Amino acid sequence: MNGAVDLPLDAAEISFAASGDARVRRSILPSGVRILSESVPGSRTATIGYWVAVGSRDETDARKPRGSAPGHPSSFGSTHFLEHLLFKGTEKRSAFDIAIAFDSVGGEHNAMTAKEYTCYYAKIQDRDLPMAVEVIADMLASSLLDADEFENERGVILEELSMAEDDPSDVVNERFFEAVLGSHPLGRPIGGSPETIRAATRDAVFEHYRANYRPQDLVITVAGAVDHDRLVADVTKALAAAGWDPELTAAPVARRGTAAASIERANAIVTVRRPIEQANILVGVPGLTASDERRVTMSVLNSILGGGMSSRLFQEIREKRGLAYSVYSFSASYSDAGVFGLYAGCAPAKATQVSELMLAELHRLADGGVTDDEMRRAVGQLSGGAAIALEDSDTRMSRLGRSEITLGEFVDLDESLRRVALVTADGVRDLAADLASRDISVAAVGAVDDDAFSALVS
Repeated sequence: MNGAVDLPLDAAEISFAASGDARVRRSILPSGVRILSESVPGSRTATIGYWVAVGSRDETDARKPRGSAPGHPSSFGSTHFLEHLLFKGTEKRSAFDIAIAFDSVGGEHNAMTAKEYTCYYAKIQDRDLPMAVEVIADMLASSLLDADEFENERGVILEELSMAEDDPSDVVNERFFEAVLGSHPLGRPIGGSPETIRAATRDAVFEHYRANYRPQDLVITVAGAVDHDRLVADVTKALAAAGWDPELTAAPVARRGTAAASIERANAIVTVRRPIEQANILVGVPGLTASDERRVTMSVLNSILGGGMSSRLFQEIREKRGLAYSVYSFSASYSDAGVFGLYAGCAPAKATQVSELMLAELHRLADGGVTDDEMRRAVGQLSGGAAIALEDSDTRMSRLGRSEITLGEFVDLDESLRRVALVTADGVRDLAADLASRDISVAAVGAVDDDAFSALVS
C-alpha cells in the first residue's frame, strides 16, 4: 500500500492490500452499519470490536441526550452506565449466559468507554468468531437495561469510581484534563462522577441508548483470522436476530468535525492535598487535534522528551538526579482538541524542583532543538514499537475502528514508517516552541499545595 487510503462514507465497498500481505476490506450495509476486516495471513485468532462514536463528551445536562427530543433528564454518566449494562442480559441471554459463551472457549471479552467512542470487544480463536459476532450483536442491539440490574450496577460503578479515587495517578490525570480543557466536554471524566452516577436514571440511560445505538452509528471491526464475506453475512444475520429491522435503509452518521475548538484553561494550578508518600504531578498545555498535520512530529517530540529510558526527562530527572522513579511525557488527541503533559511522581519536598525541571526540558527542546542521534533513536523507537504492536490482533482491530470513526483514513505500517522518517529536527523544535508558548496548567495530588508550583505559571 502506498499512502493512506481514504474511507469515504458514500463508498459501499472498499478493498485494498496493506503491509505484511494483509487484506483490508470495508462494507457498508444498507442500514448504515459499517463492517471492516483486516485478514492477517497465518493468524489463528481474531479480535472483534463493536464501536459506537459516542463517548463521555457527548453526554449533556441540557435535558436532552444527543439526537433525542427535548424534555429528557440529564445523560451525564450514561455512556459509562451503558458499558456495564450491556453485559447484564438480553431477551435471549442472561449475564451468566454471556459470560459462559466466552469463558467456555477461552475467549476474552470486555468493553471500554472513551471520550469520543465506546467499544465492546472480544478476542477468540478463529473458529469462535461467529459466536462472538452473534453474542455481541445481541448485547448491543437488544439489551434489556433491566431496572434491578441498573440499581445493582450503580453500586458497581460507584465502587469502580472509588477505586480510581484511591489511585493518585488517576486523580491527577482527571484534574489535569479539567484544568487544561476548562469547560470543553473533553475535560470531563470519562466514567462520570459519584454525583452523576447517583443521579442517573434508567430513563435517561435508556434514552441515551436509543439515541446513539442505531445501525447507522455502528462500526464493526475484526482483525486476524477473518473471512470478510462470511463476516458480513454473520453480522447481517445476527443483527436481524437481535431485533434490528433488516429492511432499514440509512446512511452512516457523519464523522465529527475537525475544526480546532477554542480552549480556555480552567485553572493554572490545581492541588489535591493527601497524606501520601509521593506527589503525583502533571504539567502541561492544550495539545494537537487528531487531524493536525503535526501529529507525527508530536510522536517524535514525545519520544525524545519523555518516551523512554533514553529520553531527556528520564535521563535528567531519574538517572542524573535520582528525583523520581516514574517520569514521562504524553500526548492525547481528539477531534477538536488535545492535551500534552509531563508527569512525575516524587517526594513532596522535591515537587517544586521536579516540576521546574520538567518544564525546563520542554523549553530546552524549544530553544536548542534536537540532535541527529536523538532523531535516529526516536525514529527507531517509534518504528520498532509500531511493528511490535501490530503483531497483536487487538491493536489491528483498534486501528481499524479509530481509522473509520475518527479520521476516515487507513494508514498501514509501511505508510506510518514513511511518515515518521519524514519528520525533521526543525519540525520538532518548532512544535516544542509552539507548545511551550501555550498556557500552562499544573495538577498535583499529595502533600503539596499551590505555592509549590506558583513560579511555573507566574
